[in-house]
Amino acid sequence: MFREFFTQRIKRGLVRRLNNLKVARYAQLVTRHSSTPSGAPVVFFKASTGIDDLSWNSGFHLLTSWALRMQGVPVAYFACNSGMSKCVLGTNRDDPHKEPPCKSCVMQSGTLYKNVHEMTVDGGPQTIVHRPPSTVVNWFDFQRDSELVSRISQLSVPELSTFHFQDLPLGSLCLPGLRWILRIHHLNDDENTRYLLREYILSAWNVAQKFSKFLDEVNPRVVVVFNGQFFPEATARYIARKRGLRVITHEVGLEPATAYFIEGEATAYPIRIPDDFEMNEAQNAKLDAYLSKRSQGDFTMAGVKFWADMKGLDESFLKKAAGFKQSVPIFTNVIFDTSQPHANTVFGDMFDWLDLTLEVIREHPETLFIIRAHPDELRVRKASRETVGGWVEARKVTDLPNVVYVPPNETLSSYELILKSKFVMVYNSTIGLEASIMGMPVLCAGKARFTQYPTVFFPQTVDEVRRKMKEFLTVDKIDVPVEFKRNARRFLYYQLYRTSLPLGQFLELSVRVTQTKLKSFKLSELLKSDSVEVITEGILEGGDFLLKE
Repeated sequence: MFREFFTQRIKRGLVRRLNNLKVARYAQLVTRHSSTPSGAPVVFFKASTGIDDLSWNSGFHLLTSWALRMQGVPVAYFACNSGMSKCVLGTNRDDPHKEPPCKSCVMQSGTLYKNVHEMTVDGGPQTIVHRPPSTVVNWFDFQRDSELVSRISQLSVPELSTFHFQDLPLGSLCLPGLRWILRIHHLNDDENTRYLLREYILSAWNVAQKFSKFLDEVNPRVVVVFNGQFFPEATARYIARKRGLRVITHEVGLEPATAYFIEGEATAYPIRIPDDFEMNEAQNAKLDAYLSKRSQGDFTMAGVKFWADMKGLDESFLKKAAGFKQSVPIFTNVIFDTSQPHANTVFGDMFDWLDLTLEVIREHPETLFIIRAHPDELRVRKASRETVGGWVEARKVTDLPNVVYVPPNETLSSYELILKSKFVMVYNSTIGLEASIMGMPVLCAGKARFTQYPTVFFPQTVDEVRRKMKEFLTVDKIDVPVEFKRNARRFLYYQLYRTSLPLGQFLELSVRVTQTKLKSFKLSELLKSDSVEVITEGILEGGDFLLKE
């Protein structure tokens, strides 16, 4: 095991070094072949898209900024140079006081901006006043605010979570990133958590101060950030929007090696589908082929393939299910995921929903409920520390004869469960969208990407969720509006083939699935790419970031 780990580490280091050399060569070519810049710059914010390697979002950031520069659009990079006392990706959950790996991170970022003019806006010999349009990078450092230190030093986690300072909601800006890195939703009010949240707040304030000065200096037309959930990007987005600037966020797309860009919040995944859009025969066939592969477990999420195989329902399960009047699968989510702040509109969080669901389960012994944990709960290096399994154990759920718990590493076919169910319950899981496509009634409890269109039953209050669940359990037949299936297919098609912008011509999988490396290509191909054209048009002209068909 140790030898395998050591070998993998050496391989990863070698691949990273070779890729960085390639990035540096391309960066030089971009500088050499860029048109003379003119007009207001586009700001690219760099703080949470990787530490010591090229993440997919760093790749999107790089390719997009290169394409703009080659078209004569000035680009202003705002990048971290040990600019936070604690950052999200550099936090050690088991040792919160451990210093983040700033040296390797800054070196990696420096590779991305080879041959780019450096600037500062904090005073000193490099201070630039009224700089003419050009491409520059500003490295921001960290300065601790003594007044803010004093204001937050004795606050509890609940008080820190809602803390405002000079009209900035620093506490709420920091919560999603803190929950994500701690892999929990319900934060403990202990000294380690208070320490991290204090340092995040201090760091967010530093970002706010430095970024505000930077915006004063460069006066950009638009700001581009990673998904906007971690506190550096969330703060930058808040500051920019407060000034009336457009902010573009980006994330990995649904398909491999694809990007998703949007004006708004990428993790909320807003999609604008024309009312008159109807799928033709070829589009339907394309979507059906994708769904067929998913039903066999042949799919990835954010580059991760969870199930090498998927097995059907075994005899013991079928025998148990036969003893009940009906069955209802319940599909959960990962509690700390960046989709959850958007999802929690009806319930405080997913576990509140599960608690209500458990009350109804106890009242309906004639129904078999199958609680399925999300496979991402056990992802390597991202395993949840607040799990559905823990909730099941704490509530003694499996003591109930009408409950089956399916853990995250179980490759039981969700699709077979759906086909044998009376209706399907989800919080905000994508499986709800697929179940709707299968023609099944779906009762959704959290705001999901697909609930922006009529695709599922989505009650808007806790009482209404309870009432609808009881109604579905007792009626003989659930009438599903015909538009649910139509809208679900249209939404998934757009998500897969219109909003997911392929960049596999320029980026390929690296040693780890969360990281990428540059392919060899001609710079002219970058400007000819349909995906790059859609991205740059969306940034510069307010386009819809949809791939043309």
